[in-house]
Amino acid sequence: MPETNATQLTWYGQSAFKIVTPTGKVLLIDPWITNPLNKNAKTDLANLTKVDLMFITHGHGDHVGDAVEIGRRTHAKLVANNDLGDALVNFLGYPAELADAASGGLFGGETSLLDGEVRVLFVRADHGSGITVNEKSGPRYGGAAGAFVITIRNGPVIYHTGDTDVFGDMALIPQFHQIDVMLACIGDHYTMGPVRAAYAVKLVQPKMVVPMHFATFPVLTGTPEAFAAALKKQCAKSEMREMKIGETIPLSGS
Repeated sequence: MPETNATQLTWYGQSAFKIVTPTGKVLLIDPWITNPLNKNAKTDLANLTKVDLMFITHGHGDHVGDAVEIGRRTHAKLVANNDLGDALVNFLGYPAELADAASGGLFGGETSLLDGEVRVLFVRADHGSGITVNEKSGPRYGGAAGAFVITIRNGPVIYHTGDTDVFGDMALIPQFHQIDVMLACIGDHYTMGPVRAAYAVKLVQPKMVVPMHFATFPVLTGTPEAFAAALKKQCAKSEMREMKIGETIPLSGS
């Protein structure tokens, strides 16, 4: 695929995003494409015929989503913390040959992928990560919940928070990486809500923040409007960009 001027970001709902790099590499994060708010889910899933890297923040079903099906079909390399990667292989059937030490990692470690086109820093999140294999088995160990700072060559630095509460160590992230785009959960109940998410943005200082993980279920009551108001109250300088499900936007680097 020919090189383009901008990285492309697509939101499928909940925490599911596709990133297409300037050279056409395809990255998926928490690919629950078939979430109930995605009216184009069947077509979107079928259209994912080329995926290079599959990022999974933690083991819950609304984040693992359609990863195994897509991974088997596209041979996408799995990017996850080592314990979660092992669990996805052993409990859910992600192809073992696509989940090795080269694309795995643990918090604080950074690894280079796709010949240096993508670098990923594994960072923590405050959440659970149990994997449900079936209704009868109960949850299985899925490692610790995490998040990613993804650096695209000739493109942006993207921080996907996964599911988390705000925590003080988020302030360390901009000490090592200037974040261009923060994909931030705001739904409340299971994660930080709009007010706490706005404080997280204040700590991370991204150029732009995209809210995610809201409205999928009634219990996820956080809204972009409440988030925007909280950001204003925090005097956050970051631009908030509310994406629509299925929307693709161009991203530029620093």
